[in-house]
Amino acid sequence: MTATPGPSGRFVLLEHRWDGIHWDLMLEAGASLRTWALGSFPGAGVDIDARALPDHRPLYLEYEGPISGGRGVVRRVDSGTYERVAWEPDRVVVRLRGAQVIGEVELVRVGGDRRWGWRLRIGKFI
Repeated sequence: MTATPGPSGRFVLLEHRWDGIHWDLMLEAGASLRTWALGSFPGAGVDIDARALPDHRPLYLEYEGPISGGRGVVRRVDSGTYERVAWEPDRVVVRLRGAQVIGEVELVRVGGDRRWGWRLRIGKFI
């Protein structure tokens, strides 16, 4: 399904410390947050391995602190709104407008049996 461009919701980028460190990108999608774990911190012009996670509860848009069940600690790195450009099963493109991050992000499913089955590509940041 491809969405019409326009204001689409809120996003948050969390630093997640648990058995190492990774970053969670969460996009508001109805009553839940579509979530990807990023293997490294996002930067312009860099392809990043990403892994789709189960949808998360919207409380993570505002939450910082310990995660239940001993699953680490999260800290908000950035948050704001996003605009949908494309929203398909194997490709998501959004324009982020946060306090620090403003720009286009593309998430694409990649083939193979890799643990990190998505690739995040950042277009230009403003």
